[in-house]
Amino acid sequence: MAHPKLTQIVESSLTDIGYMLVRLNYFASAEKSNKQTRGRLQIMAEPTDLSEMTLDDCAKISRHIATVLDVEDPIKDAYNLEVSSPGIDRPLTRLADFKRFKGDLVKVRMRVMQDGRKRFRGRIADIDENENIIFEAGFGRVTLSLKDLETVCIDPSKYFSTPARSS
Repeated sequence: MAHPKLTQIVESSLTDIGYMLVRLNYFASAEKSNKQTRGRLQIMAEPTDLSEMTLDDCAKISRHIATVLDVEDPIKDAYNLEVSSPGIDRPLTRLADFKRFKGDLVKVRMRVMQDGRKRFRGRIADIDENENIIFEAGFGRVTLSLKDLETVCIDPSKYFSTPARSS
């Protein structure tokens, strides 16, 4: 669900303090069994200099964004603010992310099924002149536009693989 005004406020505020927005999700409050639950605003960010994101960075962002959102008041209902780093399975959300992580192994989920599949793993091979992302998958090359992609995340399996044991 897109929240352009909220995204604009958060993105601008993050830039002011040296961070960039990776992803923003807002889940509105819901009523369950006559019990109100608070909404949830999730902000994933990283330093603009691409240095390591620390717990202190998350706390700094949280304090800054909370103050800005209190003043701007784009969300009328009660909500919890959650700030995190992109993590080891970082989502790729912008064309610049695909350029930055060219050659990396990713997990891809498409918005609609193509050739009998909606998900695959592959490497980011290139970006063509029309800004389509070209993936090299086990079943061949796949070319998709950013709008065709539901989610793309770095595949962290290389960090957890163990060498095969010899018999």
